[in-house]
Amino acid sequence: MPEIGQPNGHPYDALTPDVLLDAMEAAGFVINGRIFPLNSYENRVYQVGIEDSPSVIAKFYRPGRWNRAQIAEEHAFSHELEDAEVPVVAPMKLANGDSIFEHQGFYIAVFPQRGGQAPDTSEQDMLWRLGQWLGQLHNIGANKPFHERPALDLITGLEADTRFLAQSGLIPNDLRPAWDSLVPELISHCRARIDDAGPVDTLRIHGDCHAGNILVRDEQMLFVDLDDCRQGPAIQDLWLLLNGDEHEQALQFSELLEGYETFREFNRRERFLIEPLRCYRQVSHAAWLARRWDDPAFPKFFPWFAQARFWSDHILALREQLAALQAPPISLLGQY
Repeated sequence: MPEIGQPNGHPYDALTPDVLLDAMEAAGFVINGRIFPLNSYENRVYQVGIEDSPSVIAKFYRPGRWNRAQIAEEHAFSHELEDAEVPVVAPMKLANGDSIFEHQGFYIAVFPQRGGQAPDTSEQDMLWRLGQWLGQLHNIGANKPFHERPALDLITGLEADTRFLAQSGLIPNDLRPAWDSLVPELISHCRARIDDAGPVDTLRIHGDCHAGNILVRDEQMLFVDLDDCRQGPAIQDLWLLLNGDEHEQALQFSELLEGYETFREFNRRERFLIEPLRCYRQVSHAAWLARRWDDPAFPKFFPWFAQARFWSDHILALREQLAALQAPPISLLGQY
């Protein structure tokens, strides 16, 4: 990883407007000086105006998170999907033929600007179409494995995140007994559900395929932000699209699978992994905020994280999740 030219403070303190514009010029773009920051906390992402051309999206990867080889695998996967006509927004290849460049200690990628809004996953036809595209995305993802990017290791990740949170000093002392007694139960029941699922194949997946990372415009669909792509089970790209009560989620899941299996067979025992994955996401989100608390953007945009109310609500949500882990898995309606 290149060294950030900032001896003190957070690495993103070095990302001034001048550095951003200099980076774009160094990459060969003729900029018009217009910069608009977009909502992104893990990385820094900007809409950048280009002379006599549409604006582009510049992504400055968070220093220390991914190395160059891991970013290269993300980009290669995106380009494979694009070449197979799976609708993704892939990084642009620059004049030197690469899609990654370095400037002032940052790895940077540039993407074409695409508009749209999140899909309405309450619509059956939308879920069916999403399922179709995910089946095709996973067909490409199964062609070969990632070698540099990490695999989704649910139990190892859950143990590491709960241990980090316990040592962070952020959990109020009066809530620690509840936290300390709850965590082993959560991990135990996650293990049991993983055992229920049995052997599960892994493949290259999007990794963070919620509705906010999908754009729909004029009946066209686009998957964006493969920053969390990794080796993992297919269900990770499906369950985040489910919402509502148990019956609603069962209907949505059945519709999603009907579209999915137009192109790819799905191992139905993977549904036992949904609640463990949901548990992991709840815990990892809190651990992510704790790990990023030295980034000035996080206390600014997530002030509630440092309040006792957050932790009492978080523990309550995890207790509810424990009940979900003990319940039967999501139903398969109709032919499912």
